[in-house]
Amino acid sequence: MDSSAIHHGKTVGIFGGSFNPIHLGHIALARHLLGAAPLDEVWFVVSPQNPLKHQAQLMDDQLRWRMVCEALKEEPHLIPCDVEMHLPTPSYMWITLQHLEKNYPQHRFVLLIGGDNWQHFHQWYHHEDIIARYPIVIYPRSGSNEMISAAALPPSVRVIEAPLLNISSTLIRQRMAAGESIDHLVPAAVTSILQTT
Repeated sequence: MDSSAIHHGKTVGIFGGSFNPIHLGHIALARHLLGAAPLDEVWFVVSPQNPLKHQAQLMDDQLRWRMVCEALKEEPHLIPCDVEMHLPTPSYMWITLQHLEKNYPQHRFVLLIGGDNWQHFHQWYHHEDIIARYPIVIYPRSGSNEMISAAALPPSVRVIEAPLLNISSTLIRQRMAAGESIDHLVPAAVTSILQTT
């Protein structure tokens, strides 16, 4: 992580993901959550391995990290974070949050997760400890939020309405495999990187 981008005493949203690759939907969502949550910064935590996802389609770790860094260069409040690249794999968000809290005690960390992830949150490592220790913001994912009852959520968990953009990393990889343009789906810097790899 670029230490010059880290400020003191911030409320920081932790946006974890494979970013395989990062796309305009990720960035639009993070921008929205900055104001809606509200947050001072959103850290894009690039995961080298998701315990609940199949890894066959995962691009190289350093390639995904480079794309996130380039995509966020003009976004002063959206910060690339490679903390999970330096932790044991598989990556568990409880370990990540504990590590960040220890290394940046001046910050207040808020976990940002999609409605689809919330449905499986009971499977997450130390999920009860995460709920007890960190605020959680749930954002909409297609087909998931209508199944979440706000009244049944723990006090530290809330749902925030956000734009639901019809963009996915899977769609981008499919278009790339078919030789189709992805210019309208990812930042120009990401297109350039993918065209030269």
